[in-house]
Amino acid sequence: MRRCGLAVVLVFLVATGCRGLTVRTQSKVFLHSSPVEDRGPLAEMPVQLAHSESPQKIALIDVDGLLINSPITGLGNVAENPVAVFREKLDRVEADPCFRAVVLRINSPGGGVTATDIMWRDLRMMKARRGIPVVACLMDLATGGAYYLATAADQIIAHPTTITGGMGVILNLYNLRDTMMQFNILGVPIKAGPYTDLGTPIRELDDQGRALLQHLADQYHARFQEVVRMCRPQHDPARQEDFDGRVFLAQEAMDRGLIDEIGYLDDAIALARRLARAPQAKVVVLHRSYDAARSVYATTPIQPIQTNLFPLSVPGFDRSQLPTFLYIWQPEPTLERRATGR
Repeated sequence: MRRCGLAVVLVFLVATGCRGLTVRTQSKVFLHSSPVEDRGPLAEMPVQLAHSESPQKIALIDVDGLLINSPITGLGNVAENPVAVFREKLDRVEADPCFRAVVLRINSPGGGVTATDIMWRDLRMMKARRGIPVVACLMDLATGGAYYLATAADQIIAHPTTITGGMGVILNLYNLRDTMMQFNILGVPIKAGPYTDLGTPIRELDDQGRALLQHLADQYHARFQEVVRMCRPQHDPARQEDFDGRVFLAQEAMDRGLIDEIGYLDDAIALARRLARAPQAKVVVLHRSYDAARSVYATTPIQPIQTNLFPLSVPGFDRSQLPTFLYIWQPEPTLERRATGR
């Protein structure tokens, strides 16, 4: 019984994301989760030194994981809002005249439509105000909104094995009515407006509701296509199949005009130096001071601990935490749970 009681408490804490609580059982087992603290300002961490005393710098900005406009927090996890920290890094670059270029290192399947659009716009605005070159380097994965963001760069380099594309829109909804009935749970919404709960999991989506949501998805998809055509004139607009959500390896992506070169992160840095005419510029990563950054591949881990403690994931229940349209390549519908810890 004691073990059962502890399991119930743990499940409750994980499910609700409670913080600042201490649990004590008769077996003297403790669980404590402290509130997330202010992680302090950004620090410049040199990861590639120049051979001179030149003050010129190239900012290496990492964009990793699911891109949503929400703090990625949970039990044992202190990762930040990707949109907020991206803007913070851009502001730091814009305020320092010693920064001569930006290398945007992207490793992400994409994210929320609005989140990625905000990041895309902020990057374009910073680039326009400072007049410095931006090179996007696509790592393992740069699909959906991550590729959307990359189009704001002056040049896009992809690794030979990079997966990119995924230029589609998705809103995963689930009908949990039968599942709820198994537990004798019946949804009784009180609402004003027949579509106030459009997409709710407690009932089947009717044809008219589906048409309304499809109309939104089509509009978001049209915007994605408009952005690619505006930012990537190399892309042949007649290739409509490129926008059906399929993904490409680097060579095919280059053949289709979606990227400019095939290379590695070192090649992206070298290109940024050439475009900035700053061959002696050192490369710095903008991280929190206690986040290790000793090479150009340094990232901040965002894997929440409760995902490992309780790996059970139920599509629909997890997805209900993120009811938003996504620019994302997503064969796994519970992807955002691993990133958000919800």
